[in-house]
Amino acid sequence: RPRSGLRSYRSAQHTPQNRKPFEPSLSKPRTFFYRPKWKHGHSTSAGHTELDQPAQDSPILLFDSGVGGLTVLGELRDLLPQAPVIYAADMAGLPYGAKSEAEIAARVAGLLGRMAERYQPRLICIACNTASTIALGMVRDVLETPIVGTVPAIKPAAKMTRTGVIGLLGTEATMRQAYVDELEREFVGDCTLLRYGANNLVALGEAKLRGESVDVDDVARAAAGLVLQNHGERLDTVILACTHFPLLEDELRQAFGEGVAFIHGAEGIARRIVSLTDGQDFARSAPDFAVGTGELADFQRLAPAFARYGIDDLRAF
Repeated sequence: RPRSGLRSYRSAQHTPQNRKPFEPSLSKPRTFFYRPKWKHGHSTSAGHTELDQPAQDSPILLFDSGVGGLTVLGELRDLLPQAPVIYAADMAGLPYGAKSEAEIAARVAGLLGRMAERYQPRLICIACNTASTIALGMVRDVLETPIVGTVPAIKPAAKMTRTGVIGLLGTEATMRQAYVDELEREFVGDCTLLRYGANNLVALGEAKLRGESVDVDDVARAAAGLVLQNHGERLDTVILACTHFPLLEDELRQAFGEGVAFIHGAEGIARRIVSLTDGQDFARSAPDFAVGTGELADFQRLAPAFARYGIDDLRAF
């Protein structure tokens, strides 16, 4: 019996997905010459001048297409519990994985430009692999606010694997990005990287966070295409390249069986935020809150999930 098997699905046939990179032809959106509100003061022992110091209550803005970014917030709470946070969920745009690159790039850049002007964050984290692999460069071009993106953890996975076969599980949009091709060329080396876009896992992750029951068989069916490819029977390391997917890690472990390790980037993202805000002062002037696009009533159904991460105030954006 194979060491890593998604129940009975390995015997089926699978055609690898088209991974031709998309290079969007977009007119550059208007530039948002924006800076957070700065605190006036003397240089600090870390070498930061008054121009480097945002106001103490200037928040960190975590942005995702839905609630998958809560996995990043959880890690950030452990490392920077004192940091004010605004969580932004583009619920009206969910799921990103099935949208075109042009649509995602325009939507993310537009929303983050408006959010930067309204909330004046000291730093923005795009806690979404799909949005990061498509729109990160554009957002950095149009905003002066420091931006942290989310990229697949291919480099550490290549160091972890024992069999030399790595799986990359994300959305369809993430799988076909040229940026992922570049990561593969740079870090995979002699290993084999198998990719699969499992869009249905996003909805299952959202459902689990709402408190709904999630069947392991549904998770297995959604991820089956990863192990049905050539060399899938030797797979021993899976990169969860969507911030929603760690919400389903228990179910994925059951589906893939023993001998498969999972890795995602939430902890690394949180460490990067800590590094970029080193030496800055934090103080809340109000409780943290979350904003969501779309119907507020639908967003507020996620209140119990947000409460587990210390956010009780959900608002419409």
